[in-house]
Amino acid sequence: MASPKHDYSFWTKYKRFATTEILMYLIMVIGIGLGIIFLS
Repeated sequence: MASPKHDYSFWTKYKRFATTEILMYLIMVIGIGLGIIFLS
């Protein structure tokens, strides 16, 4: 078990998770903005 390899895999996993979370937040913000525009 090499330590650098584990660290690399952990960072790639975290980066992928972070990007999916950012995309979810972006979709949520866009949805709220569209809802406010349509309601007003």
